[in-house]
Amino acid sequence: MRDLQENIRFNGHSFEYIKEHSMYECRGASYYDDEHDQVPEPSLQKAANQLLEHLESQKINASIEWGEKGWIEIMID
Repeated sequence: MRDLQENIRFNGHSFEYIKEHSMYECRGASYYDDEHDQVPEPSLQKAANQLLEHLESQKINASIEWGEKGWIEIMID
């Protein structure tokens, strides 16, 4: 796989590439849906979608996952 940028910015959010886990990650604010489940910050979700599209345009397979406390990850396949 080609080398990926260490940091990349979309929609005002900076994603850091974690080479040993083959993923980008970024932390935003914690948000909750109507069922009180944690969900990604809307602007961070938009940024993650933009990063995913950017990677796919370079023929890099990836997927978006999110965790607790505002974290979102773009996993590189």
